[in-house]
Amino acid sequence: MRRVLVTGGSGSFGEHFVSSLLSDPQTAEVVVFGNDPAEQRRMSASLGSDERVRMVLGDMRNPDDVSDACRDVDAVVHAAAIKHVPVAEQDPFKAVETNILGAQNLIDACAARGVSRVVAISTDKASSPSSLYGATKLVAERLFIAANGSPEAETRYATVRYGNVMGSAGSVVPLFRELAPTGTLPLTDDRMTRFMITVNTACEFVCRVLDGMRGGEIFVFKMPSVKVVELARVIAPDAELRRIGIGVGERLHEEALSVADARRARDMGDHYVIAPDESWWARQDLAGEPLPEGFTYSSDVNEDWLNGAALRECLLDV
Repeated sequence: MRRVLVTGGSGSFGEHFVSSLLSDPQTAEVVVFGNDPAEQRRMSASLGSDERVRMVLGDMRNPDDVSDACRDVDAVVHAAAIKHVPVAEQDPFKAVETNILGAQNLIDACAARGVSRVVAISTDKASSPSSLYGATKLVAERLFIAANGSPEAETRYATVRYGNVMGSAGSVVPLFRELAPTGTLPLTDDRMTRFMITVNTACEFVCRVLDGMRGGEIFVFKMPSVKVVELARVIAPDAELRRIGIGVGERLHEEALSVADARRARDMGDHYVIAPDESWWARQDLAGEPLPEGFTYSSDVNEDWLNGAALRECLLDV
């Protein structure tokens, strides 16, 4: 039986992940940690009377809040973050406090409480970052890797990178759907591509990582790419597309694994694993196939694409 803390548990990913945990009879308790009272109340009502759920109101920037939430848990899935590129650019220090200092608060709390495993949710924007959000998540990744450095430590930390979660709050799918009745959709650039993943796939992958991690790895799930212009045309075929240009910190294409990452990564079939470049990590034990020199995993040169009927089918579940 496992007790799991989910930070950012009332967010788009967190709520689905909590539901997936509750569907497992081996889950003894789920602690849902968040800083929005209204979202906590809404989620509590939606979950009904499941006695395994404990809602905890707190802030990642407050070490005491984080420490209290980590009491008596076996594992943590860390999904709390300021995730939106424009928000982070407008209020950079708050993004630093939440995404970087909050990560260190969690690392310290888990070590002090003897938590067994921690999986931190990162983003493709952390690879060769162009935005402040991506930069804060890259720093957080490095903090989680370094936290594994003591062989005597009870707590192991790993990270998962993935791209846009279809239908999540603030993503382009609900935005396009909301604006479709107006007859006009904003489009940054016709060439723009993004990695896409369904929330169910993301939840399943995080569960696998939680069970299979050694500590120090960055796990990158292999995702299909989508052309944003095609996504707009599938959602609102008759809408006019208004070109607005690429925003501050945005990229034309996303990169989930850089050339530098590839030198210490392995192809594991449906995902890549980036091994830590540290003396304490036994790299020779890592399974999978090494990647070719100069390899990069980016949304514009991906071999797997969502388009036409496949894209419409995915949108039915969002």
